[in-house]
Amino acid sequence: MKRLADIPLFLQLTLLASASMYVPAIHALSWNNHHEARVFFYAGSLGLFVSAMIVITLSAGEVRRRGGLGNLAAMVAAYFTLPLMLAWPFYEAVQTTSFINSYFEMVSAFTTTGAPLFEPGRLSGTMHLWRALVGWLGGLFIWITAAAVLAPLALGGFEVTASAEPGRGDTPLDRYMPGNDKTRLKRGLDGLAPLYIGLTAVLAICLIISGDAPLVAVIHAMSTLSTSGISATGGLEGSSSGLRGEFVIFLFLFFGLSRLTFSTDTITTGRHGLHNDPEFRLGMLIVFGVTLLLFVRHWLASFEVAQDENILAALRALWGSFFTVMSFLTTTGFESADWEAAQGWSGLGTSGLMLLGLALIGGGVATTAGGVKLLRVYALYLNGLREMERLVHPSSVGRASSQSRRIRSKGAYIAWIFFMLFAMSLAAVMLLLTATGVEFENAIILAIASLSTTGPLVHSAAETPILLGQLSIPAKLTLCAAMVVGRLETLAIIAMFNPSLWRD
Repeated sequence: MKRLADIPLFLQLTLLASASMYVPAIHALSWNNHHEARVFFYAGSLGLFVSAMIVITLSAGEVRRRGGLGNLAAMVAAYFTLPLMLAWPFYEAVQTTSFINSYFEMVSAFTTTGAPLFEPGRLSGTMHLWRALVGWLGGLFIWITAAAVLAPLALGGFEVTASAEPGRGDTPLDRYMPGNDKTRLKRGLDGLAPLYIGLTAVLAICLIISGDAPLVAVIHAMSTLSTSGISATGGLEGSSSGLRGEFVIFLFLFFGLSRLTFSTDTITTGRHGLHNDPEFRLGMLIVFGVTLLLFVRHWLASFEVAQDENILAALRALWGSFFTVMSFLTTTGFESADWEAAQGWSGLGTSGLMLLGLALIGGGVATTAGGVKLLRVYALYLNGLREMERLVHPSSVGRASSQSRRIRSKGAYIAWIFFMLFAMSLAAVMLLLTATGVEFENAIILAIASLSTTGPLVHSAAETPILLGQLSIPAKLTLCAAMVVGRLETLAIIAMFNPSLWRD
């Protein structure tokens, strides 16, 4: 029998997905919901049996050397095909939906998009737990594979600071060793999985202490760490923890701004320390800047409110804006319960374009957050700043740091290419959605929500919430593909077509 590290990545994922089905089975059994318990138990057992048989079959043959993109291909296959297995128990347990809807729900969860297809009251607590668990596993998957698979190939945002070309990595092809992938995956699993599990447990306990029911606390904790925004109550406004719970969740949203908040394997600056990390500093600048602009905007429109009520309403509006901006920048998509209070205080509505813009910027490289990523925005900022300096002082010399020169020149060039690819992907998704009958404004929101993996935008950014269940099958399949592209990023998809990396 093969060791776990010797099993192909895709089979490792099927084993993990099958074993995870026992969690909702136990939960359903504890609530005497025997139908859902049987469905998940049988599905998990069958998945483990089939996967184990394949592993045994592979152990009897020769291990074939795969090219440098073997694990990247496994990632692409996992995002498209693994939801088929995850959707089957969901489909059998719900019974009142189609398999396409179940598949869409699992793709949305596994890519940490969290697009709300079902109303919260339609699903049982076990189904909500399964959705959040799939999203949580998807967050752990991208945490580990970002550094173990994407970083060596200079993809996923690492191309901004890497010295190699995107898709080729820092290791020459003739020296590439498949065993290094196994080592990196094992190191990532051993180092990050306990941290990910521990942080989720700490947040869940804090939410329970703050007043949330255990199931709601666990779901919100898993959704926060994975930045999926999945909720069993329709959002934080439906939870019982109130302001205390929002404050605790806010502290854990920092893990979506920069990987340096929980790991030191992706240094993006020559100076150590989180306060020197450009992603973290830029993220906090955006959060404080946008919050201040929103607060001033609402404050100027609230002079007619009574003075006594104005102070309290102002503080609530300030917190509601602060939390919501941070949540959408990390592509989590939770709204503060005081977000509506901020609009009611002044009588002004908040444009959904602001939330769309925050989601497009996204969080940090190699985190569970989606979007364009803060590091690419920072690279373009450095390049623009240097070009303005050259306009004023043509003979000036740039910064001496080799890392700064790399980011503002070649890094900015690659970041600009990614922006163009992202814009082309956005236009293509919008075109396909409008071709299926979706209105133009809704197509824009759906395209941004899927490519930035910020599903709650369909309710928060639209004037009237978009009902995903009413979309046609081609539109749902288009969104599924867009969510996978948004999670893997366009450069990684293009790298799959590099023939030199598939040679034996």
